[in-house]
Amino acid sequence: MDTPIPTRPKRTQRDYTLGFKLAVVEEVERGDLTYKQAQDIYGIQGRSTVLVWLRKHGKLDWSSTRSSSMSKKPETPAQTIKRLERQLKDAEDRQYLMEKMMEIID
Repeated sequence: MDTPIPTRPKRTQRDYTLGFKLAVVEEVERGDLTYKQAQDIYGIQGRSTVLVWLRKHGKLDWSSTRSSSMSKKPETPAQTIKRLERQLKDAEDRQYLMEKMMEIID
């Protein structure tokens, strides 16, 4: 028998701080929750609210085919910096992993 997931009270939009949004996005991207489970657990009312957060703040590509056909807005300098910092961290992580693998192989 499944144990019910405890739900929190419904929240209003003004309650969603950036830290809260980033925490929810991280949980979904880690695979701990689906976006619908996050909505239920955290009492997020909007159907697509978590998806919007994932597209805006997430590291994965959450864009749908429908939204990708729309004209894309140019990146702001802050968005460009954030994207490049993520790419640099990913490249550094890959490099570290490759070095460790080569040490093990040797």
